[in-house]
Amino acid sequence: MASRKAPARTRVVKRKSTASRKRIPRRKSERGLLPAEAPLALTDDALASLVAEVEKAGGRVSGAYRDPLSGSPLVLAHLPLSAVEPTPFQRELSPTHTKRLAQKIEEAGVFLDPIITVRSPEGGFWSPNGRHRLAAARVLGLRAITALVSVDEKLAYRILALNTEKAHNLRDRSLEVIRMAREVASANGRTKESDYTAEFESPAFLTLGILYEKLSRFAGGAYHPMLRKVDRFDPVPTLRASLRQREGWAARLEAIDAGVSGIVKALQARGFKSPYLRTFVVARTNPVRWIKLKKGETKPPMPLGEALTRMARAVKEFRVESVKERDLALVAAVAVEETP
Repeated sequence: MASRKAPARTRVVKRKSTASRKRIPRRKSERGLLPAEAPLALTDDALASLVAEVEKAGGRVSGAYRDPLSGSPLVLAHLPLSAVEPTPFQRELSPTHTKRLAQKIEEAGVFLDPIITVRSPEGGFWSPNGRHRLAAARVLGLRAITALVSVDEKLAYRILALNTEKAHNLRDRSLEVIRMAREVASANGRTKESDYTAEFESPAFLTLGILYEKLSRFAGGAYHPMLRKVDRFDPVPTLRASLRQREGWAARLEAIDAGVSGIVKALQARGFKSPYLRTFVVARTNPVRWIKLKKGETKPPMPLGEALTRMARAVKEFRVESVKERDLALVAAVAVEETP
């Protein structure tokens, strides 16, 4: 009788876990403060004027420490609500979100999160990123609010870049940036756009912000891809001069959009009912649609002024009768793929 062969051993291939495949790379060398270096005495010279400002506003200071990354001083204070206002360039307050937040805080029975504040130019304090918590505190009838007060007043302009947990939509972000730019320009006439690249984040936000101020329902998302390729921060004139130039660009883009609206109506009259009609027309008339920037490339394929001139001409020469149903189907497919 033939001997039986032992069954072949199955080789088990170990797969990397999802967590290991998606592991975020860490900095090799550690930096920042040690725990023992963080506490800061209230008698420190760097805090004297800030502590005095808190007490002048009717507040009280509980302690102080150094930021673990930068080492800059921060004061933990309790401020009267009347002494704190949101920065004037923040996005609009949402009454619905404020009521919901106040309700949840009431249910929890505690108001745990301190707001971030800096000194206001007019006296008192500005909160650059706690607008809804501040409003919720007022709804709840609180007398005071706990705050981390920074000696760095420029933090009021840099805080926008840290708002990544709850992303702003294009309209909100653009409005915040243009309001911030106007505030900076009025406070310092010699500053330039290029001095605030981190705070403004994208030059397109400045241009679109001007349009959103005038037209709250402007279809900025349709034009944003084009602006990202050709709009750049201006390193030469003052911020005030740059904003005047952007007013002109915004006016030209508004005129272009009026032409696009006319084309959309003409397409609808021909029986086209796609929700992507405007996106389609803007894409067809975008002069840099097929130009792909290389990674790290900062020079625009053409100046913004030239791009607007070409786009206005393309809108004027647009042939509605040449549009086919399949053209719109392609745009719809691309739009769905690009939706986050």
